[in-house]
Amino acid sequence: MLKIISYNVNGIRAAIKKGLVEFIAANDYDIICIQETKAMLEQVDMTPFEELGYHHNWHSAEKKGYSGVLTLSKKKPDLVVNGLGIADYDKEGRLIRTDFGGITLLNCYFPSGTSGDIRQDFKYAFLRDIFLWIEELKKERKQIILVGDYNIAHTEMDIHNPKSKNSGFLPEERAWMTKWFESGMVDSYRYLNPEKVEYSWWSYRANARANNKGWRIDYQSVTENLKDKLVESYHIESARQSDHCPLYLKLDI
Repeated sequence: MLKIISYNVNGIRAAIKKGLVEFIAANDYDIICIQETKAMLEQVDMTPFEELGYHHNWHSAEKKGYSGVLTLSKKKPDLVVNGLGIADYDKEGRLIRTDFGGITLLNCYFPSGTSGDIRQDFKYAFLRDIFLWIEELKKERKQIILVGDYNIAHTEMDIHNPKSKNSGFLPEERAWMTKWFESGMVDSYRYLNPEKVEYSWWSYRANARANNKGWRIDYQSVTENLKDKLVESYHIESARQSDHCPLYLKLDI
C-alpha cells in the first residue's frame, strides 16, 4: 500500500510550531507533499523529519517567505526534478517531481488569482502551460499522480456558496478542471466519494472553519491506469496547522 498526504501548510515554520511534526509522527505516511512552505531549506531544522525516516526534497521560491513545495518520502526517489522548465513559474517554486519506480509524483501549488487581474491572468497562463506540460510528460511516464493545492473548486459540491463569483470558482477555472478530468486524469477523492461533501480550505475570516463554510481546492489526481488502485481518500479535518487540512490518499501499490 502507498499512503500519501497532500497538505498546504501556509508556512512550514508556523505549522511546525502548531504541531506539524507531532501530527506526522502519530501517523505512518509513505509520502507527504507540502505546499506553501514559505521558506528555504536553510531556514528550517529538518532533523525531526529525518529522525522519522523521511528524505526531503525542496523547491523554494526565489522570493523569501513565499510559495514553495516540499516532498517528504520514506523511500528515496529515483529522480527529482524541480519545476516545469518555465522560468516564470519555477522562480515561484510551484512544482516538484519525484519518481518512484514506475510512478511519477507531482507536488504542485497552483497560483491564486485572488489579488487581482494580473495574478488571475498568470493563473490562467499556468493552467494552460501545466496542462500541455503534463500531456508531454504522459508520453514518457504512464503512471502520474498530481497532488496539491489547485486553488479551484470544481463543482457546486466543492464550495459552501455555489453562487460565488470569486477567483477559484470562476467559469473559466471550472472549465479547466472539467477538461483536466476529461483528459485521462481521475479526481481520486470524488471517484471514491461521489456524493460526499468535504472541504479542504476555510477562510480565516468570519469563523468560516467552525461553521464549515469551506472550499475543496486540494486534489490528488491520478492517471486512469491507477484508478483501480485507489483504496481510500478523505480529508483530515482534525489537523489544524493551517487554513487548509491534509488530504489523504491510499493506493494498492
